[in-house]
Amino acid sequence: MISTMTDIQDPARSPLSGAALTRQIVRPGGIWGEVSVVARTGSTNADLVAGARDGAPEGAVLVAEEQTAGRGRMGRSWLSPPRAALTFSVLLRPTDVPAARRGWLPLLAGVAVATAIRQVSALDAALKWPNDVLLRSGKLAGILAEQSGDAVVVGIGVNVSTARHELPAPAASSLPATSLRLEGSSSLDRELLLGRMLDEIERWYLAWRGTDLAGDAEASGLRPAYVRLCSTIGRDVRAELPGRAATSGLATGVDGDGRLVVRTAAGDVAIGAGDVRHVR
Repeated sequence: MISTMTDIQDPARSPLSGAALTRQIVRPGGIWGEVSVVARTGSTNADLVAGARDGAPEGAVLVAEEQTAGRGRMGRSWLSPPRAALTFSVLLRPTDVPAARRGWLPLLAGVAVATAIRQVSALDAALKWPNDVLLRSGKLAGILAEQSGDAVVVGIGVNVSTARHELPAPAASSLPATSLRLEGSSSLDRELLLGRMLDEIERWYLAWRGTDLAGDAEASGLRPAYVRLCSTIGRDVRAELPGRAATSGLATGVDGDGRLVVRTAAGDVAIGAGDVRHVR
């Protein structure tokens, strides 16, 4: 754990200002409301899921300088020293989008996060289906979407100034973690990066939700954007599927519901949930 004095001396770990972020991202016709920044919480996703149950409006944004019980997919944890990462969640209510198409929300967030990282860092961030953001061969960011009634809470964690010794040891089946600092980012400004990510999420969400056929990823341009950024497509993969045998084959694309299409010896398989590994 890095000391408070070290955090203060590192400008990349300056505290975030909810008021400044609110002024930056709230605009007429947009979706975002007030940005709340807390020093410490268990999980921003858990907090907003509870808020959704209590009727919190679409556009709530919760940022934590430190999470003590941050979660990723498949029950994995996401931990980082205070102010070394961006850990935040947003609350969306895509009530006019068919339920099957809401699987695009974590992919939409991935496009937004990777695009913002490319803009701010000048690094070639890429996506690994369904929820990881990669730099070179390391995992920079993770995304977790959870549904509560008609609300979907999307949580995002990005390693910003994390040093090598502060990163968790990778599990045998996982990619090693990395950070913007370790990859030589041109900027470690967390406020700038968070503002860009929220801008990109808003832009894609309004386009995706506002098409004539709500949630149409093709008509909104979301599916082509995702395909351009996705490093999984065109690679051999092994998918561990909940309650089913593993599937191996060539990832050829994503379908209209955001499922990964894998060409196997028995034919094409559309995967909606699972743990996907790049074989080569």
